[in-house]
Amino acid sequence: MRLTADQDLAQSAGVVVGHATTVEGYAQWAGRYDSGHNPLIAMEEPLVRRILATLPVGRALDAACGTGRHAAFLAELGHEVVGVDSSAEMLALAKAPDATFHQADLHDMPVEDASFDLVVCALALTHQPALGPALSEFARVTRPGGHIVLSDIHVLSLYLGGVATVGGPDGGVRALPAGRFLASDYIAAILAAGLQIVACHEPRWGETPGGHGGPLAQEWCPDAAAAVYHDTPGLIIWHLRRPV
Repeated sequence: MRLTADQDLAQSAGVVVGHATTVEGYAQWAGRYDSGHNPLIAMEEPLVRRILATLPVGRALDAACGTGRHAAFLAELGHEVVGVDSSAEMLALAKAPDATFHQADLHDMPVEDASFDLVVCALALTHQPALGPALSEFARVTRPGGHIVLSDIHVLSLYLGGVATVGGPDGGVRALPAGRFLASDYIAAILAAGLQIVACHEPRWGETPGGHGGPLAQEWCPDAAAAVYHDTPGLIIWHLRRPV
């Protein structure tokens, strides 16, 4: 289906009139990604970090590391850290003590087989056209007995308006790739990659500063947004292990 929209409407009402790649999108976001309040990160970070803090210290890979928020935490825990991301603009801002960063895609990372005790991938798999290639790559680089921790926006939140968008050159709004992956899709890709599921979490939306659904929802239908978000999963988080 093709969407058409008047430019003024696109600017004022956020009508999606095109698509952007993740490289284009994160190039726009890099300078402000770590500033302000992102309710998804606010929900994701504490739970992911609680899991990471329980795992043995070793060599850790932050896949799709962005500006290195988890890489820095892994370094604080004592890990030797490597970060990989496809966005040069995000990597330019990445900071973590003694970490090494590479520009590469999730499905083709420049690291050796079975070279990490821990792999983390946060809020990135939804941008992939399929889960299989990335999960197979995570399995490849993880040592037997090693751990993999994944987080992503929940498919239900995507349907509630959680698809990421950026501005376009014509003043319109462009949507980034957002795969509608169900839990069963993750399970199929995890098992096909030869990995084991240790735990799965689906934290639910609670009260959020500024309300749910973004500025348009708060302007036009704040009560409806609150009702549909209430007790709806915001994230899906997986703790996996490569069998010994």
